[in-house]
Amino acid sequence: MQEVIKKAGVLVEALPYIQEFRGSIVVVKFGGSAMENNERAHEVLTDITLMECVGMRVVVVHGGGKAISRQMDSQGIKPNFVRGLRVTCDKSIKVVKKVLKSHINADIVQTMRAAGAKACCLDGQKIFKVVRKTGVDKDTGQTIDWGFVGEPVEVNIKPIVRLLNKASIPVITPLGTGPDGNVYNINADTAAAAVAKALKARKLVFLSDVAGLLRSKDDPESIMSTLKIKQVEGLISKGVIDGGMLPKVEAGVEAIQAGVRKVHMIDGRMPHSLLLEIFTDQGVGTQIIKE
Repeated sequence: MQEVIKKAGVLVEALPYIQEFRGSIVVVKFGGSAMENNERAHEVLTDITLMECVGMRVVVVHGGGKAISRQMDSQGIKPNFVRGLRVTCDKSIKVVKKVLKSHINADIVQTMRAAGAKACCLDGQKIFKVVRKTGVDKDTGQTIDWGFVGEPVEVNIKPIVRLLNKASIPVITPLGTGPDGNVYNINADTAAAAVAKALKARKLVFLSDVAGLLRSKDDPESIMSTLKIKQVEGLISKGVIDGGMLPKVEAGVEAIQAGVRKVHMIDGRMPHSLLLEIFTDQGVGTQIIKE
């Protein structure tokens, strides 16, 4: 009986959050090790199904980096990352497209439908218009070219809104179409932030394989529960934010500046981390806020 009472208490704690977020758009970027573990992936996607059932309008943008790297390795293509982004050549983009569309996206939708959700595949090529991603090396001043990697410049929200209005969960591949008509790989964090900005989402959640932003990489207890955007530049210069965390934080800051109220970075490997972050007083991971 005590266990039953405890469960009821959890529901009561969640009630104000359910009421507050009912009807709100939440964009979830699903990636990292949580995607690699079938049991954990099923749990995360079931939690997303629950969010939709209590009235939240959820959009999923997924990654797939590890699966892509494995497929590239099997074909003798060596993965190459610069500033946390995958350099994508003409051979690589074919692998990226196949893995994202035919395997990962299809599996996510199938799992969510099995859990009772009305999930639907959405091809990112119909959603994102992109330009080729380039940058400048701070040390040499030379231009960095990531190949067939795109930076979103336009997001077609009509197919997304159409599905949301039907109480469906759009599941979007991080692929875009360039002005040359070619397919471009988009960093999934960047793609999710672009969708959140275009939809004026209430929340943007990055689900990955890190607990959040750590002040010290070797100390899991040094997690920053709250990060203000004015702190970001200093943390980047100190090397606290780098590697794969860099595009997450940069995308999160852009989303906040564009009107998204709050960005969350949480560990998808933790059981029910998504529900804990949204529906409880404590929360988990790191939240990015404006002030």
